[in-house]
Amino acid sequence: MLILSRKLNESIIIDGRITVKVMRVDGDVVKLGIAAPADVPVHRQEVYEEIRKSNQEAVTRRTGSVPRLVPNGSARPAQPTKSRWQDRQLKPDTDRHTPQQVNAHPV
Repeated sequence: MLILSRKLNESIIIDGRITVKVMRVDGDVVKLGIAAPADVPVHRQEVYEEIRKSNQEAVTRRTGSVPRLVPNGSARPAQPTKSRWQDRQLKPDTDRHTPQQVNAHPV
């Protein structure tokens, strides 16, 4: 662990991207300002530990058995559903030319 001494309004730079500045000292409480890129998460240690614990529980949590969806037990293959966007797509037919075909064979 690196131990540094800093006075009020002095900073340290981490990895050229993160600045930690002493903003205020009130007795035994030091207020720090931290400037970091948006992609760098910055948390108090107790918050970080709670997030880590919660994530670990989510990964290891077991669910009960999966309920049977069809009463007689036979499996039915899932039918693909169409989105609204897919419903609006032009269906190719033999009478119509695609844009590539029109450009390839000018009339």
